[in-house]
Amino acid sequence: MSTGRVVLLCGSPRREGNTAQVLGECAKVLEREGIETETVMLGEMRILSCTACGLCTEGECSLDDGLNEIIERIREADGFIVGTPVYFGTARGDVTAALQRIGMVSMSSDSFLSRKVGGPIAVARRGGHTATLQELLMFYLINDMIVPGSTYWNMVFGRTPGEALGDEEGMRTVRRFAENVAFLVKKLR
Repeated sequence: MSTGRVVLLCGSPRREGNTAQVLGECAKVLEREGIETETVMLGEMRILSCTACGLCTEGECSLDDGLNEIIERIREADGFIVGTPVYFGTARGDVTAALQRIGMVSMSSDSFLSRKVGGPIAVARRGGHTATLQELLMFYLINDMIVPGSTYWNMVFGRTPGEALGDEEGMRTVRRFAENVAFLVKKLR
């Protein structure tokens, strides 16, 4: 029996890449804890940047690229986790574009993100993790969300597909983060 639901947004364009695999492990932990999960592959979409048009006051974005379907899934969930590969020291551009629009819709309408549990996970070959996590945390904090910690920052190292799963400390950190998300979702329900 499900005791909550979490949407995981995968910002990688690679369905079998490290970011997708790390989020898959995160989902396994959540499901083991009785939390239903849904993973959305953002890299399969063509996400537009926010135009600050101000037309999202009714709870939807005026841009028609599929993001409104993701917004509905997040609106109905108890938690929201974003995983992104690091490109040039930051999150992929479509990830930040999506988060800016999701946040704008929430703030301009019913504040559906408020008190949802979640946080970011950064996956990279060598560096840029902390800057990426800081960038994505801004989204969570300005939207009144609850971000649990872990035993380290949610960063995993890996280049070739599958290599990130071999980052023992990174994966232990992500698994504990997932346990903490599940713990809070259940407490808040």
